[in-house]
Amino acid sequence: MNAFLRLLGHARPHRARLAGAFASMLVYGAASAGLAALIQPIFDNVLVTRSGLGTVIAGILLLYLLKGAGAYLSSYLMADVGQRVVRDLRTTMFRHLLDQSAAFFARHPIGRLISRLVNDISQVQQAVSETLGDLARESLALLGYVTLMFYYDARLAVVCLTGAPLVVYPLVRLGQRVRRTTRRSQEAIEQITHVGAEAFGGHRIVKAFGAEAREGRKFAAASDFLYRTNMRVMSVLAILPPTMELIGGLAFAGALWYGSQEIAAGRLTAGEFTAFIVALFMMYGPAKKLSRVNANLQQAVAASERIFEMLDVRTEVAERPGAPPLPPFAGTIAFRDVAFSYEESDATLRDVTFSVRAGQVLAIVGRSGAGKTTLVNLLPRFYDVTAGSILIDDRDIRDVSLASLRAQIGIVTQETVLFDDTIAANIAYARPDASREAIEAAARAAHAHEFIAPLPEGYDTRIGERGQRLSGGQRQRLAIARALLRDSPILILDEATSSLDTEAERLVQEALANLMVNRTSFVIAHRLSTIRRADLIVVLEHGRIVETGTHDALLARQGTYAKLHELQLLEETTEVEAG
Repeated sequence: MNAFLRLLGHARPHRARLAGAFASMLVYGAASAGLAALIQPIFDNVLVTRSGLGTVIAGILLLYLLKGAGAYLSSYLMADVGQRVVRDLRTTMFRHLLDQSAAFFARHPIGRLISRLVNDISQVQQAVSETLGDLARESLALLGYVTLMFYYDARLAVVCLTGAPLVVYPLVRLGQRVRRTTRRSQEAIEQITHVGAEAFGGHRIVKAFGAEAREGRKFAAASDFLYRTNMRVMSVLAILPPTMELIGGLAFAGALWYGSQEIAAGRLTAGEFTAFIVALFMMYGPAKKLSRVNANLQQAVAASERIFEMLDVRTEVAERPGAPPLPPFAGTIAFRDVAFSYEESDATLRDVTFSVRAGQVLAIVGRSGAGKTTLVNLLPRFYDVTAGSILIDDRDIRDVSLASLRAQIGIVTQETVLFDDTIAANIAYARPDASREAIEAAARAAHAHEFIAPLPEGYDTRIGERGQRLSGGQRQRLAIARALLRDSPILILDEATSSLDTEAERLVQEALANLMVNRTSFVIAHRLSTIRRADLIVVLEHGRIVETGTHDALLARQGTYAKLHELQLLEETTEVEAG
């Protein structure tokens, strides 16, 4: 109930449309009862004495017109409210998920999040636009019919409605079963979305290892589980109509037995009894719909619970209320006794302390798993430190607004992220208002213009999802152009030249050299030869800083850095001999 009431809260901004829909439902209910009431004068007057025929015909036409108008307006307005609620809820959820930390996305696969965003909220739309409309509209019509039955003969109405309470308990129990089964159904859809997204995203690896059949079996298993779960829901829903028909049959039999005695005794006219029976039969339609309303509402509640589970997640990286903007960086970036761990795992970083002055290049080296990427991810607050602090010009980055912090940091990573849009739009992603001249200047500085210009549509060429129509070096140069256009004073380069051939790496290195001019750079390099000119080199081992210094000073020390350097020289020599 809490989840359902919370869902209804999202319809509050559209209460004017809800009021219009409710007024239309009142018209619908009154017109429905009015049509049943006309049966009595038809049988007692029109068919016997032919008096009042014109009035009855006009009444029938008017009531059908009002009923149709009420049905149309109530359905349209409720559908409009439902679509608006879904639009607002989906947008709110998207923004909420996007505001979560990197740790959140590490715990929740993208396919599962998309399922919550699309499938669960679609389930809610039916509840708000259709189910709630049916609940109110058919309840009002039912109320009109019941009032009419009690007006004609209260005792007969009691006889006919005696069995109604008996069906409430099983309907409630069935509804609870529907909710549990619907939740499993939504989880099955989530699994299908996850399996499909994972297989499509890694289609090259799937094909390379001949795993198409294996992925097909995983998808078929998830799809079969969804089928079986949905059939459980349908088995519950399918039993409701025959149950209502049985109760209606029993009510009609009781009414016929009792009514015949009342007519024989002269206490009820044939017209009144006929109108009573018509009202009883007309009750069947609303009652049948209402029997499914509870089941539909339970489906919506199950989906709502899953939606609100996501909306109630609070990001680990929260902006403090009233946090001021970070002034333009001009002095020093300092890591003071920084420690970090992923949830309950062992600490990834411990007691990390160093400082970098504006305009300097800091290189971070170490073996795989030493914590290099984790370290640079702390600077833009993709994660928050577990202990210690990071200061920019003596301001703790947790005390300033996230937008102002990240606006001063440009990032180029090994895994280049591009979007299914034009080249120009990808370069201008950080500055959508940038002029074409500024975009082209950034591309030239990144050595990207030379491959963009010959394309048939130039800068307006679409590059496909994640830039798959471009080579690795081309994607990397676009990412550098994007960082150049952003023109941030702080730069993070995370393995920006790895996995490239010699020619592509040369062009990317030249582009990176242009990018690093007059910027404070944090560089994680695949090749140690690329960081020889760094102002400071930090050597990480098992999450701790074991050495700091310049390239020459660290080599002279004959410590960890020197060993890494010797190993890489040996690898490069082996590669040359093998080539």
